[in-house]
Parts: sequence; structure tokens; C-alpha cells
Amino acid sequence: MLLASPAKCSMIIHTMAFCVFMHRSDSIYDDSPSERYQFPSQYLGRATPCVGDWIVYLEPRRVPNTRGYFAVAKVERIVPDPTATGMYLALIEPGSYCDFATPVSFNGADGVVERGLLNEQGRISGRAQAAVRTLSPADFNRIITLGLDQDAPLLPRVDELPRADMLREDIAPFEHEQERDRISYLTSRIVRDRVFRRVVLRAYDERCAITGLKLINGGGRAEVEAAHIRPVEANGPDIVSNGLALSGTAHWMFDRGLISLADDMSIMVSRQVNDPDSIRAIVNPTRHALLPPRLADRPHHHFVQWHRENCFKH
Repeated sequence: MLLASPAKCSMIIHTMAFCVFMHRSDSIYDDSPSERYQFPSQYLGRATPCVGDWIVYLEPRRVPNTRGYFAVAKVERIVPDPTATGMYLALIEPGSYCDFATPVSFNGADGVVERGLLNEQGRISGRAQAAVRTLSPADFNRIITLGLDQDAPLLPRVDELPRADMLREDIAPFEHEQERDRISYLTSRIVRDRVFRRVVLRAYDERCAITGLKLINGGGRAEVEAAHIRPVEANGPDIVSNGLALSGTAHWMFDRGLISLADDMSIMVSRQVNDPDSIRAIVNPTRHALLPPRLADRPHHHFVQWHRENCFKH
């Protein structure tokens, strides 16, 4: 029996890789960033290596007011799309999606953030047009650093390197160490809760979606909380469309199913509350949730439906 040489064996071992998935909220594809990403067969070869690894979402530059690199997620597996011939679905690992606290511009203060797109002349290559493309560990770490901890002290420090040094690609001995650090950030519940709060409160202008109140305490902190519509414990993702900015009282009532939202975003009050008139008295005059101006930031219907079916006390 012939045995393959170590060199040949190493060639067939599956290696994971970071990737960029290009997405726009008005896409013609059947995308739901926190759940799945649809793509044609021409990108299968590029997408397959990232199974079991992390991808970064990028909104194209031609989109008005583009967010640039706006989120990160982990690909659980890739399957043929049963509803569309020649299409595939990259299924996102539940609980892995995370919006960036600060979206990262394609062109940053130091030039193109994704430096793997530059050719030998230092110009942007044609790879920048690819909707699915591999991403080097150095570029991944740079984008994650800018997206998650640009506004320190959002994240704790785990090394002693100055910020400028952390972003340099020529620190080869630290590359894998930094990669582990970034991934530990991504899986930290403390970090995710802080990022989620910042993203949701920014989308709602720090105003409670139920009462309409925008209260700031003496320390300049908004007296409003970021509530998951579908809870983390029930595989609810850390995406702004699964969030509501709520005052403490409204948050308590929402989590206990005393209030919910209809498909038209009207506020529903449970028949099981002991004082419905008092609850209705604190609801804003429109009797509808006050929503973010950006459509993609508003509550997604399937998260709202889940809350009505699993939390709301009818």
C-alpha cells in the first residue's frame, strides 16, 4: 500500500480562511446577514475555505452613505440553495453575527483598509469588485480593531502594544497572537453587549421606542437600554434589526411579554396585565414604536413575530 508523503497530505488538509462578503440592504439576493448569505456558484471556490471561520460584511462603495465594513460573522456551513438553481447559501453560525460599534470606511485615514486589494503599483485591483473574496489575517485584524474598539474604552486591552503597532502588518511574530485576541473579543458576551448597546442606541438616537422619552443622566449617559427582541438565550443575534431602545420599565415589560409589537409596529398590550390603562398612559401618542430612520436598522418582522409567538402573553 502506498502512503502519501507528508507534503502531499498537507495539500489536501482543509485550511480555514477569513473572507469578505459584500452585502447591501436592497440586494436582489435572499440575504439575511445574521442567518444566511446567498451567492452564485462562481464564488463557491472562494467561499468554501471560510467554512468554520469568520467573515466581514462590506457594503459597496456605490451605496449612498455606505457603512463600509459593518459587521462580522462566522460561517457554519455552505449548502446548495434548495429554492434557486446554481445558488448557494453560506449559513451563519447562530450567535456569531455582530454589528460593528463603528463601521469601517473602505478608505481610511491611512488609505485602503483592506490592503490585500492593492496591486504592485499600490492601486486598487479588480479584486475589489468581487462580492466574495478571501481576507488576510492582517486585514481581518485591522478591520476588527477599527470596527470594535475604535472608540476606546469599549474593549479591554490584552497586550501592551501601542495602537499604531497593532495595525502594522510587519509584526509577524504577533500575528497569530493578535488573531486569537480578536476572536476572543468576538466571542465575549461582555464585549458583544457593549457593542450592541452602542449600535442600538445610536440607531434610535437614544430615545425609547415605546415611551418616546430621551432622558440623559447627570453623567451624560442615556437612561435607555438596548433590548434584544429575540433573546440571546434563544439564538437571537446581535444585529440592530433584532434590537429596540427601551427605558428600564419598558424593557422589563417587553421581556416579560406584557407588551409586544404588531407587524405594523403598533404597540400591543397584554390582556393579562393588571393595570392596562397605566401602561397605555406611558406609551407615546402615536401608539406605534418610534423607529430608526434607516430601514435596515428597524426591527425585522421575523424577530418581532418570534417575540409575539414565544414571549407575548396574549
